[in-house]
Amino acid sequence: MSSQILHITSRDNPALQRLRKLSQDGSAYRKLGSVWLEGDHLVRACLQRGHPVLQAVLTEAAAADPVLRALGDAAPRQLVVPLALFKQISGLESPAQIGFEVPLDAGQDLAPEADTVVLDRLQDAGNVGTILRSAAAMGFRQVLALKGTAALWSPKVLRAGMGAHFGLRLIEGLAPEDLAALKLPLVATSSYAEAQLHQIQLPSPCAWVMGHEGQGVQAELMARCSLTVGIPQPGGEESLNVGSAASICLYESARQRLVAQG
Repeated sequence: MSSQILHITSRDNPALQRLRKLSQDGSAYRKLGSVWLEGDHLVRACLQRGHPVLQAVLTEAAAADPVLRALGDAAPRQLVVPLALFKQISGLESPAQIGFEVPLDAGQDLAPEADTVVLDRLQDAGNVGTILRSAAAMGFRQVLALKGTAALWSPKVLRAGMGAHFGLRLIEGLAPEDLAALKLPLVATSSYAEAQLHQIQLPSPCAWVMGHEGQGVQAELMARCSLTVGIPQPGGEESLNVGSAASICLYESARQRLVAQG
């Protein structure tokens, strides 16, 4: 079935007003129940994973481009707008030419035995998106975000995640006690841990806990961890950025798993 194509020239159009809110308010998706994806990279990642689409928004130039128009054809409805209107929706300094509005899949259940990353009140959207991207790449298919963590589906986290969202089970707004549903060990990093990451056999599957950029993992959650490990830093730095630390830990888990598989 072909898309319905609507040409819009008014900034007061209700559909554009909704999209502006989704683009400019990082947590609006929780109330509105849908997510704004901007740019052909996120659009392609969405389609490759078979995620449903509500509507596409294309600039007039994009609608005349066969490649971008083909992406828009995947949506049941296309809004074609002048570039000036697209810029009013966009959250980017250099706006893209295409975007999707997609439904928020907020009803996923926690998978008790899935390799997991737990985000404990991470504030920086770039760090959160980086961790989502590393989790997807290293085979950790579930990310659980505790209350106080940056909104997982905000435009900034989406851009940093580079499409990883669509390969992950994402659940947010959790409390530490909700993690009791996990049937696998929790592992955290600590500068006080005697065991070093490269010296021990990591449990598999497991849940890596990544803590607040300044405060680290909260005490209540650290008490739930059955293992703490240190990341060796021969260069002598005091600590690592949490996004970098997560990538190192997830890689080591994946490496050990691959070695065990022969």
